Amino acid sequence: MSNLDLALSVALGIGLAAATGFRLFLPLLILSGAAYTGHASLNEGFAWLGTPAAVIMLGTAAIVEIAAFYIPGVDNLLDTVATPGAVVAGTIVSAAVMTDLPPMVKWTAAIIAGGGVAGITQGLTAMLRAKSTVFTGGLGNSTVATAELGSASLISILALTAPIAALALVILFFWLAFRLLRSLARGSHRPNQQ
Repeated sequence: MSNLDLALSVALGIGLAAATGFRLFLPLLILSGAAYTGHASLNEGFAWLGTPAAVIMLGTAAIVEIAAFYIPGVDNLLDTVATPGAVVAGTIVSAAVMTDLPPMVKWTAAIIAGGGVAGITQGLTAMLRAKSTVFTGGLGNSTVATAELGSASLISILALTAPIAALALVILFFWLAFRLLRSLARGSHRPNQQ
């Protein structure tokens, strides 16, 4: 495996892992569909992801998850469950696409990079949703849910077609999210002026 192939494989894994931080099942569904149609290569142990049963199961789970994030109150509850789930899903999706790597390297990268990026992404989106709940009384949460859905879709598809561009988009998201959270935190700590 060349250095470029290795870099693309890792970027693909990190991009898909970040997408699982926005929605757990949608990136897995997109990868499953791509593997089923022959547009994505999977490691041997993850061939099950490319089966019709996996596509149906992940499709059903993705629809339920997407709908649930539009229900006020349920969306915040899902964030508490989704955070550890995102770490697991990010690890799995990274390991599934990091081909031709020794097992120790693959799993180390999948756990640290894949699981870590998925956990950070999910944590940031949970904080943004919590701020939205506080500032809008939950009325702005559907906008957050739509942005997360779009981000999960875009990053998943981009990771499969242009992994380096997906990685750049993930870095941009992190930068913007940290800036937004920092400015919101500063705004909430200012004393009320009368």
